[in-house]
Amino acid sequence: FSDEKLLPLPIVNSSNVQVGQQLIAIGNPFGLSASMTTGIVSQIGRLLPADSQNGYAIPNTIQTDAAINPGNSGGPLLDMSGNVIGMNTAIFSSTGAYSGVGFAIPSESIIRELPSLIKTGTYEHPWLGLAGTKIPTSLMRNMGLSPNFKGVVVISVQDGGPAAKAGLKATVLDDNGAITNVGDIITAIDNHPVRQIDDIINYIEQHKRIGDNVKLTIERNGATMDLSIPLQKRPTPQTTAISQDSTPRPQLPFGLGPIPQLPKIPGFPDLKLPPLLP
Repeated sequence: FSDEKLLPLPIVNSSNVQVGQQLIAIGNPFGLSASMTTGIVSQIGRLLPADSQNGYAIPNTIQTDAAINPGNSGGPLLDMSGNVIGMNTAIFSSTGAYSGVGFAIPSESIIRELPSLIKTGTYEHPWLGLAGTKIPTSLMRNMGLSPNFKGVVVISVQDGGPAAKAGLKATVLDDNGAITNVGDIITAIDNHPVRQIDDIINYIEQHKRIGDNVKLTIERNGATMDLSIPLQKRPTPQTTAISQDSTPRPQLPFGLGPIPQLPKIPGFPDLKLPPLLP
């Protein structure tokens, strides 16, 4: 694309990134090309949720207070040595403009997914097929659980998904939304303690592939048991195709910045954004 002698920036493993570390974001906010902003890592391992109509959640992102705005999406997030540690992806905002919270896909995910993206234009994610949440305090009291008890109560399982095939039990509600039967409570995945649904999604995304087994340790009716569950390919949600030229561009959940438009590169397949839902 250029006669200049260009050298690619090195991509380093983002697993070494620490909260409080200084960083730099580069992009084209509001069309202002080659803009640079700076800040710190606000948090790591952050899960970006999505509503049921927009797809799947984005796991394990880097949260930063570096100014990221529409147009920064797809630009690099750098450490202070100029190494790529992530790709600017979204902002948390009620207005669509910078509000102090931005998110980047970590380079660890980029390194894992890029070969498949280059070869086929997409990346197939492993999938468990359940939704869950922290155990509400009131429910813990009703069940007689210790205040220090940690786990994720299963809210629903998807028909035909790995969790459903393994017999995982979901919470049952009556017509008024009151709980009539508490679902399984997941306390560990592959012997790693679970405190919230983020722990499950992040672990599967980082350490598992389609066809791998995961061991879920669950509490059911006062008894502890282990379930071995083979992971399947994550299904594609039924969403409307968005043209590259359509306006306005689709928005991510809860005011996150626009979904980045992916470039058409001669000789390469069309790149596709992953769907966004847990």
